Amino acid sequence: MMRPKTLLVVEDNALNREILVDILCSQYHVLEAENGQIALELLAEHKNQIALILLDMHMPVMDGITFLDHLRTDPDLSLIPVIVTTQSDTEADEIASLSHGAADFVPKPYRPQIILQRVANLISLRENASLSNLLRYDPLTGLFTKEYFYQLARGEIEANPDLEYNIVVSNLENFKLYNDLYGVTEGDRLLKAVARIAVDALGPDVIMARIRADRFVNLAVRTNRYCNEYFSGFNERLNQIHGMSHVSQKWGIYEIHDRSIPIAHMCDRAQLAADRVKGVYGQYYSVYDDVMRAQMIREQSIIDAMTQSLMDGEFQIYYQPKYALADDSLSGAEALVRWVHPELGFLSPAEFIPLFEKNGFITQMDRYIWKRACQDLSRWQAQGLRPVPISVNISRSDFYRMDLVKEFVELAAAYELDPSLLHLEVTESVYVENPQLIFATVRQLQKAGFCIEIDDFGAGYSSLSILGDSHVDVLKLDIKFVQNETAKPEDQSILPYVVSMARQLNMKVVAEGVETVAQRERLRSIGCDYGQGYFFSKPMTLMSYEKLLASHALR
Repeated sequence: MMRPKTLLVVEDNALNREILVDILCSQYHVLEAENGQIALELLAEHKNQIALILLDMHMPVMDGITFLDHLRTDPDLSLIPVIVTTQSDTEADEIASLSHGAADFVPKPYRPQIILQRVANLISLRENASLSNLLRYDPLTGLFTKEYFYQLARGEIEANPDLEYNIVVSNLENFKLYNDLYGVTEGDRLLKAVARIAVDALGPDVIMARIRADRFVNLAVRTNRYCNEYFSGFNERLNQIHGMSHVSQKWGIYEIHDRSIPIAHMCDRAQLAADRVKGVYGQYYSVYDDVMRAQMIREQSIIDAMTQSLMDGEFQIYYQPKYALADDSLSGAEALVRWVHPELGFLSPAEFIPLFEKNGFITQMDRYIWKRACQDLSRWQAQGLRPVPISVNISRSDFYRMDLVKEFVELAAAYELDPSLLHLEVTESVYVENPQLIFATVRQLQKAGFCIEIDDFGAGYSSLSILGDSHVDVLKLDIKFVQNETAKPEDQSILPYVVSMARQLNMKVVAEGVETVAQRERLRSIGCDYGQGYFFSKPMTLMSYEKLLASHALR
């Protein structure tokens, strides 16, 4: 049963207060106050519950007008509708109450049905207005919501066919990192500062919205003032206001020429331009151009082809071997995917994997790779080969879209595999996003017999902090981290300390990106367990890997 709404009756005359409570209590929960001061104290305690106030104008301690003035100074309290009640029937009292913020005015003596109907009408009006505000305005920044921005922007450009417009999108660099380091409250404070600076600079009449966590957009009349100095000025003001020195925004601009394009697509193109300068020092903005358009068309053609290509077997599994550094023996391999499209040709995983992660297709792709790896392991066992473990990647989406423990347990059982033959690689950054979920799933997978690896270790900002919490079996060092650290003098590299720390935590260590004898020897000397990279082998086709596997079985 729905809980009745709460009303506040503010009336110094006990008899009048009792009459009002009797009228209202059949439909509402009623709080009572004998003057404005007591009413303010009740509001401080119950303001989120009170749907409407019935207020007498003439009271001791604090009269109705003073009370109304207090309400107007509080953004939350000012939203509560007030019906003023008074014995006087003079027009002056009615005008005074309405001019100080009252929503309605009813004279005494009370007429029950009139009062109940006016109360119901005002509560309904407030709720509808609140819903409208929720749909139109972002509650954090006060800017428009994405959907309402699309509506307003469309109306603006259609109403002014002679004006030229741009869609300008901005987002903060490394906002997730900022949230993780300083907390959500500070993150919200930063977003509000961004909105405030934008409104101050562009004016309150500019159509502007927050369309995602740290992503802002505005519709602007085309101008020639865009330059690096113009946009860097926003960053300077943001850092001055927020007291930080490393917060940076990037902007993307889409010049509207074809007005028939949906506003959402225009925003996507502006965002594509902003993405172009992410991570580029000293470059704050970019304008959408034909190069980006060609990229967008290519990406769409990849997305359009992905499902049918998976069904047609165009995705091929390659294996990149791993070797024990102690004796250069084959110790495992990583299953990788390659796509040879009949029209687009050979597609690099660096091109299609990020798209699949963005649109969710990565979960189907991952399942395909896992199944193929299990089929190959099962076949090698049936052929009498001694299979070495195969590593497969788990994407961040997989943790949220499927029961991973059930998925892998059923896969191993279906192909009669020892779970220890499957090494499950989870990229380091995934641990940061939802550590409780990830750690719990990882522990269950380990209990089921699977080996867990942290992939790309050293590529992120939180590497050392998650080592002690993760309790994984294998630490896989990122290719750039390995190459950067092995290029340093031994006394300046942190590589030995990372390997030593992993050993103390009973983890094996795999180094990616081994390309030279010197790198192999350096890694071997500090106790790294395994190496993977072009020095040993490039990723190879299934047929080539099977020959390698057979040759090692003869040793």
